[in-house]
Amino acid sequence: MMDAPPPQIARPAPLDAIDLTLLAELESNARLTNAALAARAGIAESTCTQRLRALKAGGAIRRFRTDVDPAALGLTMQAVIKVRLASHSRDQVHAFRELLPRIPNVLTIFHLAGADDYLLHVAVDSAIALRDLVLEHITVHPGVRHTETQLVFEVIDGAGLLPGPPVER
Repeated sequence: MMDAPPPQIARPAPLDAIDLTLLAELESNARLTNAALAARAGIAESTCTQRLRALKAGGAIRRFRTDVDPAALGLTMQAVIKVRLASHSRDQVHAFRELLPRIPNVLTIFHLAGADDYLLHVAVDSAIALRDLVLEHITVHPGVRHTETQLVFEVIDGAGLLPGPPVER
């Protein structure tokens, strides 16, 4: 009996120049109106609406959200917490994975390959709050073997995934 071939990962439909323009404009300013976005892409508003629906349905646009400055909420201390699990059994990894989105003040979660299993980017109001977050929400999990916390001095935005629109002078 032959083994079944591994499942193929579905690849998204290729994006054309208009799709890339729409995405670049939205990455630069997600608050653009449909009219402004259509004008910048050189297409009709109805076409823009259809394109955006297709980009959402196809998964190219995952979500729209507001980027809130943690300091505006009094959360002036940010850190990255490295987490190593004691075991990589499927059950233990899944149990820890299910816990992660419920930990308060976690901004971003990265599941990694390498020495560390997870990186958690967190924002808190004090060193005591950071300690309590680690002790009360992370190290208490039976699957966690080791944590290491690093303070973040500054968060700098990267260039993004797409080249931005040309700068007007």
